[in-house]
Amino acid sequence: MFKLIKKEGRARRGEFTCAHGTVQTPVFMNVGTQGAIKGALGAEDLERIGTQVELSNTYHLHLRPGDKVVKQLGGLHKMMTWSGPILTDSGGFQVFSLSGLRKIREEGVTFASHIDGRRIFMGPEESMQIQANLGSDIAMAFDECVENPAPRPYVQASAERTYRWLLRCKAEQERLRSLPDAVNPGQMLWGINQGGDYEDIRVEHMKRIAELDLPGYAIGGLAVGESTETMYRIIEAVERHMPEDRPRYLMGVGTPTNIIEGVARGVDFFDCVMPARNARHGRLFTWSGAINLKNAKYELDTQPIDPLCDCPVCRRYSRAYLRHLFKAEEMLAMRLSVMHNLYFYNKLTERMRDALDQGTFEAFRAEYSEKLDRRI
Repeated sequence: MFKLIKKEGRARRGEFTCAHGTVQTPVFMNVGTQGAIKGALGAEDLERIGTQVELSNTYHLHLRPGDKVVKQLGGLHKMMTWSGPILTDSGGFQVFSLSGLRKIREEGVTFASHIDGRRIFMGPEESMQIQANLGSDIAMAFDECVENPAPRPYVQASAERTYRWLLRCKAEQERLRSLPDAVNPGQMLWGINQGGDYEDIRVEHMKRIAELDLPGYAIGGLAVGESTETMYRIIEAVERHMPEDRPRYLMGVGTPTNIIEGVARGVDFFDCVMPARNARHGRLFTWSGAINLKNAKYELDTQPIDPLCDCPVCRRYSRAYLRHLFKAEEMLAMRLSVMHNLYFYNKLTERMRDALDQGTFEAFRAEYSEKLDRRI
C-alpha cells in the first residue's frame, strides 16, 4: 500500500497505492468538501491541474444529498465522475468547528445541523457507515479535535475517548468492507493522532494507535489556534513514533511554507481549504510570494499571475483581466483564481518530489520556504 522510495533527512519520497490508483508523495489533496471544489472546478479541471487525491467531507455529504443517495448513484467517484483516489474526512473536525451546535458523549456527538437546525447523531459506527456509502478510498477515523490551548485534563480525556472511538471505527469498518454490497471493498481506515499541544499526551496516543497496525496515520488538531512553532514542535515529537512504512497525513495544513516544513519533518499527505479560499478573495500564490490581485497596481498589468507558472490560467489571462473580473464580481474571477492556486499547490509538491528524487530537497527548502511566505 505504501512504498518508501527514499529519504533526505526526515523528508520522505514515497508511493501510495489504493483501489483507484497510485499516488506519488509528498502530495497535496484538493479539497472538495461537498463533492465539488468551491470556485466552480469540475473533475475535468482537477485532471488538468494535476490533482492526485480529492478530499470530501462526511458530515456535509451526509446532510446533502445524503450518503444513501450517493450510494444509490454508485458512490462518490461515479457521482463526481472522478476516477482518482478520494479521501473522506470523518466529520470529527465538525466536532470542533460546530462547537456551539454539538454535545459530546461517549457514544458519539449530537449536532444541530448548520443548515436547518435538525438534530443529527454521529458516532464512530455512523461515521464509518456514511464513509462506506460514499465509497472513498481512505476513510478517516472519527475523532475529537480540541482547540489549542485547552486544559490538560480535558485534552487527556479527549485523547483517550478518541482512542476508544478508533477501536469502534476499526471494528465497524472491517464489518462494512465484508458486506456484499460494499461500494468500495478496498476502502482503508486511517487513524488520527490527537492530544492538543501536550507532547507527552500526543506521543502516548501515537504509540497506542500505531499498535493497531492501520494502513495510514494522521496528525490532527493542529493549525487550530497554536503558533507555527508549536505546530512544528508537535509534528517532530509525534513523527518519531509513526510507523515508517505507512503514509503520514498532516490534517488541514496549510500555507506553502507549512507544507515545505511539514515535508522536512517527515509528512507525506496534506490538505487545506486555504488556497481555494484565498483565491476566491483575489489572494494568489506565485513562486516569488503571494499577491493580492484586487490592488490598484494590477489595473494595467498585462503579465500573467505568475510569469514562472505554466498553469492554464497563466498561459492565457493577464493580471489586469482577472482584477477586472473581481471588480465586476464575475464568477469567472473565482474559477480562474482557484484553478491557479490549486495548480500551484500541486506543482509545489511535484517540485518537492523531484527535489527528493535528485537529493536536492534541502536546497529547495532553503530557496523557497521563506520566500513563499512573503506578501508582495
